[in-house]
Amino acid sequence: MPLSIYGLLEASLLVLNAIAILNRQRFLKKIGLDAPVHSFDGQEGSVKNQVISLILAVQTVMRMPLIGINIIVILFKLILG
Repeated sequence: MPLSIYGLLEASLLVLNAIAILNRQRFLKKIGLDAPVHSFDGQEGSVKNQVISLILAVQTVMRMPLIGINIIVILFKLILG
């Protein structure tokens, strides 16, 4: 499979789908990514807090747009192969 813009967009869509369906109680809590820690000790910008914030933002904001984007991609693949 050659590397193309469509391939990169499809891969990013798959990653966003994977992040959107992560379950907080069953998966994220087991690996310690269940809730961001907000403190005043200078750890606000830690990588762990940024990853937690990214996961929560994708789950909150991107859930409905992902449904529409997935439908468009499925129709595109059905029509053009």
